[in-house]
Amino acid sequence: MTEYLKDGRPRLPPNQVVTRKFPVMTAGTPVTAGKDSWSLTLDGEVARPLTLDWQGLTALAQQEFTVDIHCVTRWSKLDTRWRGVSVQTLVNLVGPAPEAAYVQARADGNYTANLRLVDLLGDKAFVATDYDGKPLAEDHGGPARLVVPGLYFWKSAKWLRGLHFSQFDYKGYWEKLGYTITAIPGRSSGTGDDIARARNHRPDPCLPPVRGGFRPDRDAT
Repeated sequence: MTEYLKDGRPRLPPNQVVTRKFPVMTAGTPVTAGKDSWSLTLDGEVARPLTLDWQGLTALAQQEFTVDIHCVTRWSKLDTRWRGVSVQTLVNLVGPAPEAAYVQARADGNYTANLRLVDLLGDKAFVATDYDGKPLAEDHGGPARLVVPGLYFWKSAKWLRGLHFSQFDYKGYWEKLGYTITAIPGRSSGTGDDIARARNHRPDPCLPPVRGGFRPDRDAT
């Protein structure tokens, strides 16, 4: 029986395959900071720029999140369990300017992803430090990654190190190649062929092609 979201879309987007695994979509792990040297910089068009170290981040209010995640390479994993800090909490700390409608997530390995601020608000998105009851593993983006439920997983930058707020849409790694900013699973709302491109383009630290990673006909168990 098909399940539907509140907005009427099917819970499992068209052409997606449910997996019980958590595929590691990576062409290699960049040099990442350990917890002792890790920091998260919140800057740009904000009233109170801020840099948090690990202790500072984990001292903020922690929440539990259970969300579905969807990769553009066609796998979906339902009811994933995370713990972390809501992006809304971070937004409240720095106070973005009214015109700052965009956020660029910045990560180790020079990976970036651009997002609309509205897609991060209201406890919809979070900086995850734990997955399934354990500290987030490095190959899944630890010590901390962005998770943006409701958007394709390339927006959920691994190895997160910064959120830059701006009135301008500074395109991220994949967006520079023509992929949509909205990244709604099951839709192609950007160039019209962004999904096909993502499945076949040269891999980067967060999203390899199908041939190097998850294959629904082989791995969806």
